[in-house]
Amino acid sequence: MTPTALPELHLDLNDRAFILDPYPRLAELREATPAFLDPVWNKVFFTRYEDISRLLRDRRLGRSILHVLSRDELGWPPPDPRQANFDHFQDHHLLDAEPPRHTRLRSLVSKAFTPRRVEDLRSRVVEIVARQLDGLAGLGTFDLVSDYAETLPVTVIAELLGVEEDARHLLRPWSAAIVRLYELGFSEEDQRAADAAVVEFSTYLRALAARRRAEPRDDLVSALVAVEEEGDRLSEDELVGTCILLLNAGHEASVNGTTSGVRQLLARPGAWARLVEDAQRHPDAPSALFAGAVEELLRLDTPLPMFERWVLEDVEIGGVTLRRGTEVALLYASGNRDPRRFTRPDELVLDRDEGPHLTFGLGIHYCLGAPLARLELAVALHGLARRFPDLRLARPEEEPRFGKGFVIRGLTRLDVSV
Repeated sequence: MTPTALPELHLDLNDRAFILDPYPRLAELREATPAFLDPVWNKVFFTRYEDISRLLRDRRLGRSILHVLSRDELGWPPPDPRQANFDHFQDHHLLDAEPPRHTRLRSLVSKAFTPRRVEDLRSRVVEIVARQLDGLAGLGTFDLVSDYAETLPVTVIAELLGVEEDARHLLRPWSAAIVRLYELGFSEEDQRAADAAVVEFSTYLRALAARRRAEPRDDLVSALVAVEEEGDRLSEDELVGTCILLLNAGHEASVNGTTSGVRQLLARPGAWARLVEDAQRHPDAPSALFAGAVEELLRLDTPLPMFERWVLEDVEIGGVTLRRGTEVALLYASGNRDPRRFTRPDELVLDRDEGPHLTFGLGIHYCLGAPLARLELAVALHGLARRFPDLRLARPEEEPRFGKGFVIRGLTRLDVSV
């Protein structure tokens, strides 16, 4: 199962300096070692856009491997009982499923989580942003993460699912605990916290689903309970897994995309001024310039910088043979700045028009929640530019405050002044 013709090196994804600014090191790797075996993580890393794009679209790779090889064949230890509930959740959502199960789950979920349902949220997203901005107007200085960026996606996901007001404050802590296990090198404490969060969230969702079966409402849980295709329905475990996945994926991408995006804009006054001017001309809704800015900011500073795949059948790419059972790490953050794909890749070009970035993935696992994330980001940026044209970093000389992880890379605090 060992890949051939690959250099070996270790990329310390938990190194503090790398998390703060991974792009110089990624650029070095992209030029000198575009694909390499990391013997510490036991993964093959890819850094160039073309390779990542090809691998994402290749059906010989997948998000899971145990439907092809057993734990014994892979040389894995038995499942860790400390994260049994987390693993159970992982086994029942569509992100880590492969066809035909993935096809079935995605089809069922798509019937409930429709583009129309997302678009119907637009006016509500605008209302939430306006209320937040009203509350921030007199503060002078505030934390963009906790005072603004976190509130919107949590509120939207809560309303989308139908989570009651008295439980909404639990969503962010649950999500933060669960996603820690997607990092490499998590601790036993992280395991316990994630497992407990899955239990608590699952218990809440099962009770919510029971209430919606008895009294359906116009929310996603009601729709997921009711959705059916050719006599097939989601099991309760699948419904719970889908809802937890929507919270985790949608919330983390939106929060990190908003805060990192604003940081990038405020570091380039000309870009911010251009958005401010456009927001004054189009005060009622984000224009095409904001839609383009969202795509560019997601490319420039990728909120979910790395995703993994398993090799299901032997694959050759760029002269490198990947054997079945190999795990590959696709560095989206590197591919999104590949000069072979994007001109001036380290610059912020608001109206860039060079085709898709990698941030939402490609192929059958393309992010189901991408339209909602784009909507939230555009409205959040437009609201800030319209209400706070003089927005600036409160302490530009300070080192950015990023969290401890790279796989889900985001600011923990960003003080801004109006």
